[in-house]
Amino acid sequence: MSKKTQYLLGILLTIILGTYFYWTLCCSQCSSATNTTEIVQEAEAESQESTTVSAPIPTPVATRNAFAITDANGAFSFTSTDNFNFETSGFTPLSPIASEIDAGIAKLQTYLSENKNKSVAITGLFTSSETNTSAFPNLGIARANAVKNYMVSKGLSSKQLNTFGKLSDELIPEGTIYNGPLEYTIATADEATAEASEEELKALKAKIKANPLVLYFAFGENSIDLSEAQRQKIADIATYLDKVDDASVSVIGHTDNVGSGSANLQMGQERANFVKDYLVTNGIPETKVKAGSRGPDQPIASNNTEAGRAKNRRTVISLK
Repeated sequence: MSKKTQYLLGILLTIILGTYFYWTLCCSQCSSATNTTEIVQEAEAESQESTTVSAPIPTPVATRNAFAITDANGAFSFTSTDNFNFETSGFTPLSPIASEIDAGIAKLQTYLSENKNKSVAITGLFTSSETNTSAFPNLGIARANAVKNYMVSKGLSSKQLNTFGKLSDELIPEGTIYNGPLEYTIATADEATAEASEEELKALKAKIKANPLVLYFAFGENSIDLSEAQRQKIADIATYLDKVDDASVSVIGHTDNVGSGSANLQMGQERANFVKDYLVTNGIPETKVKAGSRGPDQPIASNNTEAGRAKNRRTVISLK
């Protein structure tokens, strides 16, 4: 073998060995570096994902209406950060009532007693998400009526207190409690307004007596589910009782003629008492509600048919 051939073979062997060592050493490191880079990039991406947090949804601030009463045409003004509070769908003020409210009511009582031409409009607020389980047309009127009764218990005259209800979906509860869902305004009546009010009361009395509230009971039933028209009748009765000193409401129970007369008389009384308790629970003064029974003695339909007997099982609520 010539020297030239040996030289060429040496070069070829060098190339082969160089390629081998490059592949086994350098490329493995490149592969490792590439993998390391990919792992780092994936870790950084995961880190960015984990640190990307959605903006928190702000918690609505609960409504807190003050107990604020001001006479825009007089010299009375009182404000307290406290107020009457109610459970969701409730119409009974939560206890205890703040002492500041009692202090304000005492001042209001003095002011109204010295100004007989003044009256306070109490407007109860409610939301469409609440359920009205009261006897009144809406939860707002029921709440206003409860506050009115509290004021009367503190010496105010119901003649100078008027109740209203208003839907207010802007109210935001604090948990399950509505803080002060009420509004108050003072009005001044002139002589013409006073005379009109007297005429309205006369018309209201005639309306109630001509079309009393009648509740029907199935045999053995002791529950009350009022229609909207029946709720309005109770609101009308409550208004009349507030404005007329000697007014009272009669609750008379009637039955069919199935069974003995004495048993039916007792059944009629029990139903009348049940309705009376319902009215009192809903804010009608107990002293102004008289319950009695006529048993089967005043039927309005024949007792010979089930339909007639169903009509006779009734309780009639009207003004005395």
